[in-house]
Amino acid sequence: MTNATTRPWWARRRILVWMAACGVAAFVLWHFWPGAADGPGGRGFRMGGQATPVSVARAESGRIDRTLRALGTVTPLATVTIRARVDGPLQSVDFADGQAVRAGDVLAVIDPRPFRIQLDQALGQQMQHAAQLDQARRDLARYEQLFKQDSVARQQLDSARALVRELQGQAKSDQAAVDDARLQLGYTEIRAPVDGRLGLRKVDVGNMIRTSDTDGLVVLTQSRPIDVVFSIPQTRLQALLEARSAEPDLRTQLFGDAAGTALATGTLVAVDNQIDVTTGTVRLKARFDNADESLFPNQFVQVRLRLGVQDGVTLPLRAVQRSSQGEYVYRLDAERKARVVPVVTGVDDGERVVVESGIQAGDTVVVEGTDRLRDGSDVEIVAPEAPGAVS
Repeated sequence: MTNATTRPWWARRRILVWMAACGVAAFVLWHFWPGAADGPGGRGFRMGGQATPVSVARAESGRIDRTLRALGTVTPLATVTIRARVDGPLQSVDFADGQAVRAGDVLAVIDPRPFRIQLDQALGQQMQHAAQLDQARRDLARYEQLFKQDSVARQQLDSARALVRELQGQAKSDQAAVDDARLQLGYTEIRAPVDGRLGLRKVDVGNMIRTSDTDGLVVLTQSRPIDVVFSIPQTRLQALLEARSAEPDLRTQLFGDAAGTALATGTLVAVDNQIDVTTGTVRLKARFDNADESLFPNQFVQVRLRLGVQDGVTLPLRAVQRSSQGEYVYRLDAERKARVVPVVTGVDDGERVVVESGIQAGDTVVVEGTDRLRDGSDVEIVAPEAPGAVS
């Protein structure tokens, strides 16, 4: 009996060729047979001349909102790191983590006793020098009277006047020392500089806090109102400036994601004064009331900036495909074959987009099923889309 090791070389080669042919046939059937077109090579291929089922819509002349889209970052109106302005042990913390506060509210207290002592010392020195000034003024009045009677020398009178001026200067220094001591005492009460919401405290009662501490006591953010900073391409800057000149407070909407509901509506408040040369974009700032504080600092949001309305040929945004060569659509010809047509798009409103070139009103384009198409594919319309649907 002949086994595999004793077969002639030509017989073994015939078996290998037959196995390779079977593998190629299996690969072709798997990737190109109807129902298996999801494979890497199945795009647009149908055996037996079968048409690709698609959903289509008709391009129409119409008007849509001119909207710019961008990714933005929520930025508080003010962010303040609350730090001590004098050194001392922390005596009390008068806020809760995450509490909303008003400007001027006491947040914490540093032991005030050393600063009261300094104030008392300054006041005592001021009183001492005030008494000396009062006595010097009385002496000066007597010297002036005696000088008129030619009873004292002018030198004594001049010395009395100089002493009064010296003590007057000392009185100003004493007052400054009293004011400084009173100010340092006031700093023992740490107050909120603006309205806002506090974060988590970083220092507990009993700790020694210093003006040199970099972390501070707590961070305060002012979030009502709140800003959103985002960037747009420099190619859209001229359209933005024209729209803003006509309507200074352009409406701006925020979304949690591209398909979600609006989180907030506000207005554009500022355009940066220069273009970022590294990215070719310009930064914008919009402001929102944020009365419910639903917007959080450093939150990422989808921004839609409305520039007005624009007339033109429009079609569903889903019909526009993108490749390394640019944007294109599949347009149906008279024989109902899908043809690749390069297009140039303009603004969109999230549902429909303005086509500036490549498509005319009345053309039929594919909106669903494009993943199985190639140029010249036969199509079968199975789900017309309204408005502009094709039956």
